[in-house]
Amino acid sequence: MHDTILIEGITFHAHHGASDEEQVVGHRYSVDVVLEYDIRPAAQSDDLSQTINYSAVAKRVLAMATENRFRLLETLAERIAADILQNFPASAVEVTVRKLLPPMKVPAQATGVRIRRCR
Repeated sequence: MHDTILIEGITFHAHHGASDEEQVVGHRYSVDVVLEYDIRPAAQSDDLSQTINYSAVAKRVLAMATENRFRLLETLAERIAADILQNFPASAVEVTVRKLLPPMKVPAQATGVRIRRCR
């Protein structure tokens, strides 16, 4: 079984979406991140430098999501996963991106994508 570090519910307003209107007006989003990483050294030493700092990960996710514009949630999820694997020593990452209360004719709490990428 793999150890995991969880970051759930990183919420923000951003300008992603397939339509031009969504690109201008923006929408609310939520991102969850699951990092696979052996946390035993950190647990044994009680030393933050022995693990992945989830605050640093969350800041990168927020920057990636709010400083860029994408048409597809799939693209946003891929970019977040690639950035995490490039900048942190996780062996794998799972990223869930949700558009909250999406503008659709059928009421839904959220739509989204979930991807898992490994080194």
